[in-house]
Amino acid sequence: MTERGPELSGVNAIYVFAVCRKPDLSAVVGLPGVTDQASVSSLSLGALTAIVQTVRASDFTDEVWQARLSDQRELERYARAHHDVVAAVAARCPTVPLPMATLYHGEERAREALAKEADRFDAALKRIAHHAEWGVKVFVPPCPQDETVPTPVRHVTPTERSRPAPGAGLAYLNRKRGAQERRERIQDEALRTAEAVDTEVRGLATASRRLRPHAQPSGEHRVQVLNATYLVSARRAEELAVLTRTLRERTGVDIELSGPWVPYSFVGEV
Repeated sequence: MTERGPELSGVNAIYVFAVCRKPDLSAVVGLPGVTDQASVSSLSLGALTAIVQTVRASDFTDEVWQARLSDQRELERYARAHHDVVAAVAARCPTVPLPMATLYHGEERAREALAKEADRFDAALKRIAHHAEWGVKVFVPPCPQDETVPTPVRHVTPTERSRPAPGAGLAYLNRKRGAQERRERIQDEALRTAEAVDTEVRGLATASRRLRPHAQPSGEHRVQVLNATYLVSARRAEELAVLTRTLRERTGVDIELSGPWVPYSFVGEV
């Protein structure tokens, strides 16, 4: 839906943060949004309302935006400003967040484009009402790199030193094979644990998404085997907290629960 490029050459553009119903705009009073040009405001879409801000069009051309994407500090500032507005509105009513830097050439163009998505917004708002997004990550100790058993030391004669002990090669291969099998068993057990955790959490969630596990920083003595996010009813939030504590005790693995978050992961699945 974003309009950008050479065509976005007017003085102003409309930046859209989110779409909701009957927002309480007092929630965004004092928030700077992504610009100092104008206050965060609303744009009526009939039964729905867009949370918007007037911005300088020249700040969001393709060239300027690409340069901003390469500046980590500047990108983080925009991302934080965008999220602060979305989160403030979502704390008061069900809210569909839009991607960062969603812009239109004026209010009428914004109304026209957003109205085409009205059915999707309506379905998403019904789905996420009284729900929040929660993250669950499962970590296990890393698999041993080498569990080969050293060969017992014994005294040998000079003649014996010149040739390998009988069966030494086979014993070495057996030890290596045994170590590999142990690593595979440990890995399989970790994956089964991750699946068991996911299955139980999905049992109380309205929807879920499996994400790619993150590689851990150098020196981190654990491996992430589950990275998932869940859409959970507000009335089951405490149940989720109890469940994750129980699963930690039962499985003995590290389980991290984070949230509640604005349900970014679930507004597009309607």
